[in-house]
Amino acid sequence: MVPKVHNDLEMSVAWNESGEKIENWKRRMHVFGERFKRFPCLAWKTIWKVGCDDPRRMIHAFKVGLSLTLVSLLYVLEPLFKGIGQNAIWAVMTVVVVFEFTAGATLCKGLNRGLGTLLAGLLAFLLDYLANRSGQILQAVFIAVAVLVIGSAATYIRFIPSIKKNYDYGVVIFLLTFNLLTVSSYRVDHVLKLAHDRFYTIAIGCAVCLVMSLFVFPNWSGEDLHHSTAFKLDGLAKSIEACVNEYFYGEVDFSGDVKSSEDPIYKGYKAVLDSKSTDETLALHASWEPRYFRYCHKFPSQQYVKVGNVLRQFGYTVVALHGCLRTEIQTPQSVRVLFKDPCIRLAAEVSKVLIELASSIRSRRHCSPEILSDHLHEALKDLNTAIKSQPRLFLSSKDIQANNMLATMAAAQAGAAEQIMKHGKSSLPSVKTDSSALLDWKTKRVSAEQTKDVEQLPERKVLRSQMSKIAITSLEFSEALPFAAFASLLVETVAKLDLIIDEVEELGRLACFKEYRHGDEFFDSSEKPRVDVLENHLPSHGGE
Repeated sequence: MVPKVHNDLEMSVAWNESGEKIENWKRRMHVFGERFKRFPCLAWKTIWKVGCDDPRRMIHAFKVGLSLTLVSLLYVLEPLFKGIGQNAIWAVMTVVVVFEFTAGATLCKGLNRGLGTLLAGLLAFLLDYLANRSGQILQAVFIAVAVLVIGSAATYIRFIPSIKKNYDYGVVIFLLTFNLLTVSSYRVDHVLKLAHDRFYTIAIGCAVCLVMSLFVFPNWSGEDLHHSTAFKLDGLAKSIEACVNEYFYGEVDFSGDVKSSEDPIYKGYKAVLDSKSTDETLALHASWEPRYFRYCHKFPSQQYVKVGNVLRQFGYTVVALHGCLRTEIQTPQSVRVLFKDPCIRLAAEVSKVLIELASSIRSRRHCSPEILSDHLHEALKDLNTAIKSQPRLFLSSKDIQANNMLATMAAAQAGAAEQIMKHGKSSLPSVKTDSSALLDWKTKRVSAEQTKDVEQLPERKVLRSQMSKIAITSLEFSEALPFAAFASLLVETVAKLDLIIDEVEELGRLACFKEYRHGDEFFDSSEKPRVDVLENHLPSHGGE
């Protein structure tokens, strides 16, 4: 009877397990079906969002498709194919590799590719001419030595900073083309025709890219750099104002559950901190663009980089200011409210200046002298007055007691000195300074307290890690100490604001911004900022 019951139990357990597996499988299939149904809608929303973020992407995609169609005619049309042959494929490959989002990037890659191909073809033809005058064995040795020397020299040149910055892609194309033509010359008789056809097709591909990039709805790297600088100033202004408002009005979440990507304060300064490589790339590409013919002056790309550098330094202070909202030890609201008005006014003035700087860059005019006036200094004085009006908040009871003791000891020392002078002593005994006397007094007091504690508690106690926060908050720290850190960082933003103003004014001078007129109204730009310009630059893979 027992084995039968045991077998029944095993069968029921197995049936339950199989039933659970079937239920799990049905649940997974149901989830997969729901996701499959939602996939077309999600895909369409993603495609639509990419185009709405920056409509220039759709125009760029159409231009690339049109360029590929034009160069493909070299391969499709019979008359053109007879003249070029199989080498027409190089034009298609050139369009795929060279055509970039902005005109500056396309010019940089296109001219580098054309120049590298031309120099490699000329050098390969010269070496082929010299090698053909020797025997077959000497020709192989000559080619090997030439590949070794030219390959090593070209690779070493790539480490030169100016070459690496501007012509690295051209050197890579030169090295690739030279090795291809030189090695092929050992087996191919007509290497000159091979080099000529390849350069011809590459030139056609580069020409199509340059025409489409420069004359058909062009996108300029300098424009992207210009607008991104203005948007970064707006982002910093919004971050500072939001940070101060949250500190005095909002409920600060100390649990750390808020994702940084969803934090509006983080979004404001994130673009600034991540902009170094983007600014340098855009400045490099902008230096290739024919800016002289558009604005009758040279585009100051390096000055935009300097503005980006000082903005990042300013952004680090905003990060620290944001960190004060997430610290474990916080000043009570009853203490914060005493300094709310001057801090909010100071943050509003800083934000106002940043927005005016962004407006001046966006409209290509110098800053308004009314905005950059003494309002900041007045706000600083108000904050200083508010802090001085509450001196006891920044001193603990021990500090107040120490100050009183310091005054008493100083009076006693002064009385002793007067008595010595009355008795006609020619030399005074060594009188300690106030700081040294206070130090001795504190040392004696601490040693006495330690001796008393040792007598009362012979066993040494260890502070547990889970009680560390309670122990810290029980110490006699000033309640306003966290606010002091917040206020000092807010004042630091004012100090670093001068550097931003100087660099923006220098940018206006170099870029020939128009002078500010009294009729130019100050406005807070509420337009939606463009998507991060770095997302518009698709990476190129491979040398070809």
